[in-house]
Amino acid sequence: MTNNNKISGAEAVIKTLLEEGVDLIYGYPGGAIMPIYDELYKYQDKLNHVLTRHEQGATHAAQGFSRVSGKVGVVMATSGPGATNLVTGIADAQIDSTPMVCITGQVASHLLGSDAFQETDIIGISTPVTKWNCQITKAKDIPEILAKAFYIAKSGRPGPVLIDITKDAQFELMHYQYKKCISVRSYKPIPDYSIDQIKKASQLINESKKPFIVFGQGVILGEAENEFKEFIEKTGIPSAWTILGLSALPTDHYLNVGMVGMHGNYGPNVLTNECDLLIAIGMRFDDRVTGNLETYAKQAKIIHMEIDPAEVNKNVECDISVLGNIKDTIPLLKSMVNNNSHKKWLKRFSSHYEIEYDKVINNEINPTKNGLTMAEVIKEINNSTNGDAIIVTDVGQHQMVTCRYAKFNKSKSNVTSGGLGTMGFALPAALGAKMGAPEREVVAVIGDGGYQMTIQELGTIFQTGSAVKIVVLNNNFLGMVRQWQEMFFENRYASTELVNPDFVAIARGYYLEAEKVTERKNLKEAVKKMIKSKKPYFLEVSVEKDDNVFPMIPTGASVSDIRLE
Repeated sequence: MTNNNKISGAEAVIKTLLEEGVDLIYGYPGGAIMPIYDELYKYQDKLNHVLTRHEQGATHAAQGFSRVSGKVGVVMATSGPGATNLVTGIADAQIDSTPMVCITGQVASHLLGSDAFQETDIIGISTPVTKWNCQITKAKDIPEILAKAFYIAKSGRPGPVLIDITKDAQFELMHYQYKKCISVRSYKPIPDYSIDQIKKASQLINESKKPFIVFGQGVILGEAENEFKEFIEKTGIPSAWTILGLSALPTDHYLNVGMVGMHGNYGPNVLTNECDLLIAIGMRFDDRVTGNLETYAKQAKIIHMEIDPAEVNKNVECDISVLGNIKDTIPLLKSMVNNNSHKKWLKRFSSHYEIEYDKVINNEINPTKNGLTMAEVIKEINNSTNGDAIIVTDVGQHQMVTCRYAKFNKSKSNVTSGGLGTMGFALPAALGAKMGAPEREVVAVIGDGGYQMTIQELGTIFQTGSAVKIVVLNNNFLGMVRQWQEMFFENRYASTELVNPDFVAIARGYYLEAEKVTERKNLKEAVKKMIKSKKPYFLEVSVEKDDNVFPMIPTGASVSDIRLE
């Protein structure tokens, strides 16, 4: 064979991406990955590359795309600072189980370890925050390793994978051959389920008088929304969600009793310590959900349905574990349980909701004070989108308020940074979400602090023309930190007050339609106008500086110690 039958490693990357069904990449070019970008130039009709304004923005955009489309998000960056700028987004994807493949360029293999220009050990740096990573120094290895990367990222409990390719491997010629990866030795993405364990779980459910379900993102990742809904409707079990589980079940479903966790609803938190059976489905007992583990659901039998064996008995000891994909295990469990309603037990959740409504909710969505609240902004977004929008949030008070009050009719509608709590997530993630579901309305709700961490991605939104609707709730504070300082640090507001720029002027500088609301009388029409727009739109809403988010479980406290004020 002659060189005419060979292609470069760089072209092998592009061909393998196409074989894996990729049609969208987020990234930022640079010296060490330039050969791949040069090949990408030749394939512009098949691969859409979105030039973000920062590599971190590329990772969050890929996350947003993946979360709403169910596909693997793809990111490319150069070596050194390009690669290290990906790390926050990779860590976010790892803890929130988001499938992503990141391809980084690297200095030539003979320079590895020499502290060459823009050389960093991205394999060593990213090892703790990736599901798998690998460095390629030979062109012939590119198709097999990239195919393996996509398989690992998507299978079982999803996560991010990083592939680092030296520059000489990108230039080197090779005979290209692609083979789809369908298995990896010693890696079993979906554990076998036990019929015996499912039978034992069904017996506990049938005997229970006060069962309670907490469901997480595993329902969404397993595409088991219908199976889950049918199961709870048969058993009549009250069901609450973690923030990443939000939208797996419509928010107005009669068995949806709200959110658990630090700023969750009053009833689900308090009654966690009164149920006689706690069924955890596709969730990992995060500390923000459990509070003090020494006092968490000690009176209850616990069933844990989970795809990742490492999560079982990690934080909370369970009586019965049901491993496997819940899309497979829930129907089996459903076939063994009795029809039930638990009406008396469900009323307990309703009575606790009434207490929360009187003490917290009514004051937030129907305020009597002059200043605008975050909750009433979310209420207007609900009214204008009818619960059909994808809502993307950053991290902070606005995130908790949005999760508490947003209405969702469809799954894959709540996109937020859960486990890592990454400020700066929302703006690029909203761009990715819109590109992953262009037919749906996408609204980013962001605090004034987190917004400024990736504000440059307004340029990407303008350049792509993606009709993202951006709402900044501006209280001129790092609000969540300020709340903690008020409650636990005797009002010492250390480095939390923000002197903000003219956000509307900045948005208009990026050629976006923009408006600012400071009075309640203008809010409804401003939100309507934003939602009706067919273009990217920015809306700033000035909200109360000293509003706090309640209910709240103080750090280290029991879920029973949730505070309403």
